[in-house]
Amino acid sequence: MTELNTDVIELHDLCAYSINEKEVLSEINSKYNKKWVVACYPRAIDNMFRQNKIDMDKYDVLNFRLMSSDQIKEELDEKQEPNSEEAVYEVKKNSLKVPAWYPVIDEERCIYCGKCARFCVFGVYKFSKKSLEVVEPLNCKNNCPACGRTCPTSAIIFPRLPENSTLSGAKPGKDEPGVSAAPKDGLFVMLNERNKTRRNIFKNDVMQLAEDEKRKAIEELKKRAKE
Repeated sequence: MTELNTDVIELHDLCAYSINEKEVLSEINSKYNKKWVVACYPRAIDNMFRQNKIDMDKYDVLNFRLMSSDQIKEELDEKQEPNSEEAVYEVKKNSLKVPAWYPVIDEERCIYCGKCARFCVFGVYKFSKKSLEVVEPLNCKNNCPACGRTCPTSAIIFPRLPENSTLSGAKPGKDEPGVSAAPKDGLFVMLNERNKTRRNIFKNDVMQLAEDEKRKAIEELKKRAKE
């Protein structure tokens, strides 16, 4: 990235700065008219800024999970404006240790069912019938994205989760079409029932995985408390 004819500010890491030292992001926003955020999925970044009340406008997100360094450089070369001054490369580090499973809520998808808040035993969420907030993000435990697996609308995102999925910020797939308008013949009924069975099996597997992840997180917490 140092070959780019534009200023590059490397943040370690963006999740930490969104919680602590928000003024650094505000300074970047006010200093530059156009910004490119080289990070993970746009859905994760957009909602992380919104959740932490960070005013960041006129920016695009380049996903380094799906793009190579060469692809990112090529994209920036095409979009950046000529810079008459010498480009600046700066590294900023934040001492805040953010869990890899730090949760972000996709407000557009959240239906305020409260399943995540009821499932979580670490006090990460504050829930009411009309709102859901991440009030203690640092209470979230590594290797425990369990609450996200219980979310019926894929509204919970873990930007640092090392997988490329809706849980880490990829856009959820389109909802399955309703079946009410389909013909009710014998073949359709058989296939529909088969699909319901498969979905129930999948749901049960996901819930079991979530329970296992929560249990392991609790055991790890107890183990550390004894040390």
